[in-house]
Amino acid sequence: MRILSGIQPSGKLHIGNFFGMMKQAIELQQKGETYLFIADFHSLTTNPDSADLRGRVLEVAIDFLSCGLDTDKVCFFRQSDVPQVCELTWILNNVCPVGLLQRAHSYKDKIAKGFEANNGLFSYPVLMASDILLYQSDMVPVGKDQKQHIEITRDLAIKFNERYGDIFTIPECFIPEAVAVVPGLDGQKMSKSYNNTIPIFGKDKEIRKIVMSIVTDSKGLEDAKDPDACNVVALYRLFASGEELEEMKEHYRAGGYGYGHAKQALFEAMQDYFAPMRKRREELVSNLDYVHEILRKGAERAEMEAEKTMDKVRRAVGLR
Repeated sequence: MRILSGIQPSGKLHIGNFFGMMKQAIELQQKGETYLFIADFHSLTTNPDSADLRGRVLEVAIDFLSCGLDTDKVCFFRQSDVPQVCELTWILNNVCPVGLLQRAHSYKDKIAKGFEANNGLFSYPVLMASDILLYQSDMVPVGKDQKQHIEITRDLAIKFNERYGDIFTIPECFIPEAVAVVPGLDGQKMSKSYNNTIPIFGKDKEIRKIVMSIVTDSKGLEDAKDPDACNVVALYRLFASGEELEEMKEHYRAGGYGYGHAKQALFEAMQDYFAPMRKRREELVSNLDYVHEILRKGAERAEMEAEKTMDKVRRAVGLR
C-alpha cells in the first residue's frame, strides 16, 4: 500500500498540524510505503515572501524530522523539486470541469475570509490531485475539511482513465476518528489562516503567553464551569492521561478552579509531551547539511516514481 501526505510551509507548525496530520503520518510509516512532501507550490496561493518561503520549507523539514519521521521508511521531499507535478496539473486541467472546482468548499471559505480570488487558489484541488495521482497513491490521510479534495481527485482520476485508459490508481482517503478537528485559541479549527494557533516549538515564555490567551467565557474563579464547552479542556485532552483529564473536569464542575489554572496545566502538559522532540530539533538545527541531504535524496526517489507515471500519461494523451 502506498500512502501519501503533504503539508504547506505556511508558517510555524502548530499542534493542529501535529495531531491533524503529522502524528498520523509518522504512525503510518509503519503501515505502508509512505511519501511525504512539503507543499511549497501550494503555499504560493497566499503569495508568501520568497525569502520567507525558503526559510519555512527548511523549518518544516526540521520539525518533521524532530517529531520522529524515519527517512529510511519515508520518501520525504520538497514538492517543487519534482517538476512533473506541474506538468500533470496542466494535463488534468483539461479533463477537469469548471463546475467541479466551483463547488469546492475550501475556495469559498477562503474567499469569504478575505483571500485574493486568484486562479491558483481556485485550481488548488487540481494540483492536489496531481500530487496524489503522480505517485499512484492508494491512501491519503486527511482531515475532514480535506475530504472533498480527495473526492475531486477521485473524480479526475476516473474521468482520465475513462478517456485514456487505466493509468491512475483511484485513491482512498483516510480520516482518523480519534482527532477530528483541533480547536484554536478562538474555538474555530486551529489554522494559520485564522491566526489562532499554538506552535509546537518555541521559547517557553512565548508559548505560555499564547496558551494564556485561549478564549474562554467570563465565569469567575469560584463558579462551576462546563468542561465539555471549553477550548482549554478540548486541547488538554490531547496531552493528558484519562485520569488527568477527568481530574480537570471535576475541578471545573466543582468550582474554585479558574481558567488560569487550567491553562497552566495545559501549558505544562504540552511542554512535557514535546520535550524529546525539542531536544532532537536542537541537534538538527546544528546540522543543516544533513537536513538538506535528506530532502535531496527524497526528491531523487520521488522524481523516479513521478517519471514512471508521466511516461504513461504522456503516451496516453499523445505527447509521445
